Amino acid sequence: MRSKGTKAIADNRKARHDYFVLEEYEAGIELVGTEVKSIRQGGVNLKDSWCSIDKGELHVRGMHISPYEKGNIFNRDPMRVRRLLMHKREINKLYGTLKQEGLSLIPLSLYFKDSKVKVKLGLCKGKKLYDKRADAAKRDAKREIDRNMKIRNQ
Repeated sequence: MRSKGTKAIADNRKARHDYFVLEEYEAGIELVGTEVKSIRQGGVNLKDSWCSIDKGELHVRGMHISPYEKGNIFNRDPMRVRRLLMHKREINKLYGTLKQEGLSLIPLSLYFKDSKVKVKLGLCKGKKLYDKRADAAKRDAKREIDRNMKIRNQ
């Protein structure tokens, strides 16, 4: 029996640094067997990946899945465009939102859910440089406060 629950595979931390995440969606992903085996070994990179909607289908681009070592002729191109699986009305809703508001659809994380590979997508708005600086300042201030509280409590 396969294990139940979720298990994180990869996280796109650069996306949270470069974008404000407005909404999150879950989508399945269409993979071949050797890609799944490579993902189980942790050979996936979401760093510069993004999603597009073409002819009513949702695709992820720029996601790198390393070739499986024992895969020989069955290995596919590591950077190939992969189809994401969502309901048609969800895709149409996303398409309308993306076109109207000028937002981006970015893969935030990849995980197993009951032995199926799922992608968490974020409807994102790009951050400006001053937003990134403000976030860094907030993070540093919180770290300093936590450090002082730890010293005081000892």
